[in-house]
Amino acid sequence: MELASEDCFRLNVLLANKPLAIRIDEARLIVYGLSERGEAKIQLNPSGRPEAYLRLVRELISGHVLGSPGGYPVYLRRWTRMGQMRDESLEQLLLLGEPEAVVAAVHAPGLTDELARRAWWALEDADNARRMLANPAVRDGTMGPVLANYLVEYLPFESEPERAMESVRLVLQPGLLGRERQEDLWKRSARKPAHLLGFLSALPDQLPDPEPHRADAVAVRERIAGLLDKGDPCARLCHRVLSGAGQSFLKTLGLVLAKPPTQDLVASTFDVVRSYFAALRPEGDPDWPMEALIADAQTFVSGQGPAGPCLAAAPELAQDIAAMRVLSGVGHGATRAYLIDSTASGSLMRRKLAPVLDAVQAQIDRLRGR
Repeated sequence: MELASEDCFRLNVLLANKPLAIRIDEARLIVYGLSERGEAKIQLNPSGRPEAYLRLVRELISGHVLGSPGGYPVYLRRWTRMGQMRDESLEQLLLLGEPEAVVAAVHAPGLTDELARRAWWALEDADNARRMLANPAVRDGTMGPVLANYLVEYLPFESEPERAMESVRLVLQPGLLGRERQEDLWKRSARKPAHLLGFLSALPDQLPDPEPHRADAVAVRERIAGLLDKGDPCARLCHRVLSGAGQSFLKTLGLVLAKPPTQDLVASTFDVVRSYFAALRPEGDPDWPMEALIADAQTFVSGQGPAGPCLAAAPELAQDIAAMRVLSGVGHGATRAYLIDSTASGSLMRRKLAPVLDAVQAQIDRLRGR
């Protein structure tokens, strides 16, 4: 089989005009080219099986762009998805008409705002949008708001909770969504733990509809004012948690943990919790079971360790600080014994994890003054 002479001529003209990107619609057998002047379209006229004909089209394009008719090497897919493609090759990747080549470009650290515009034209895809919004050059460029708005509109169709959480986290980065759009997304997220977790991750201290300060917040601040001025980590965390923003964080965290859909989302939630309370455990995740975390917390508030100055100024905070110490350590170690060789999700997973989730909820309730 050979390319039709008309198709061969038109493809060569397209390539000679140095397009910015090429896209192939396999279903409709159309080749599109993006240029500074707009979009060109070539309707193919296969003389045999479409799959074989499209392979010939790609060989012609690859021979012109790369000097080799082999096309985009399939064996490089995993390598380029890890972001190891050379930056100088990115423009060429977007000319091959290969979806996987576009994905490789999207994963490259050297992707620019302009190349992101071309890649988005070549392949609109939620995974590509997320990947590009994780790139500061794209996020802060003209494509940032475009990709963010796409992900917001796509959220109702996102079936994976973890991807939905990541989408929300990414679109809430500064400068992407206006305040009104953020508040609308917040309202739509009310019954969706994955979406709420995205808010907790992106805006832990700026959640919409803030709660009032805890009843004793003003009195506690007066007692620990001197420590706050000195930047004492424990005092600052206490002030943060008792504030309206902190109470909003805890309320939303409780909603997420009331009905998490998957094990991965539980793990991601615990990552966010540890980060929020990290000031009380700078060494990081201890990988302990819940019983050990609770015992450690009681020891933490009984001696003269890092919590000592704060406890001396406000002894009534002892159990609050203990609760924060527990939350600073929750992780896989707390759930491991309940999920050995288990792929459970939904209500079954929540039943298995009830001892852990109930214990975490108890710490949240304590910090909310319940």
